[in-house]
Amino acid sequence: VPLVESGGGVVQPGGSLRLSCVVFGFNISNEVMAWARQVPGKGFELVASIYTNGSSDYADYVKGRFAISKDKAKNTVYLQMNSLLRDDADVYHCMNRGNGGVADLWGQGTQVTVSR
Repeated sequence: VPLVESGGGVVQPGGSLRLSCVVFGFNISNEVMAWARQVPGKGFELVASIYTNGSSDYADYVKGRFAISKDKAKNTVYLQMNSLLRDDADVYHCMNRGNGGVADLWGQGTQVTVSR
């Protein structure tokens, strides 16, 4: 399995989680990597992307709360999730967007539950 996510769990509103995506088989330095959530009936919705030059972008509703990062030495991508809201609950998938287009590879996901 090329992309292995972890770090999901149950957290109270306002809490934090850090998702990790260990990548096998290719070098993340050469790819645009992303985190996405799956919207029923609509497919994947991008949450955050990190580009080969280290820049990043985010869905409007997570700006200021989430941060995507990568560790080239560990070939791992992270998503720091702060100030979590109930609406953030979902299965989050790590994705390879290649040159920045539509993702062609993603992991099985990690579940984030936000509940008291």
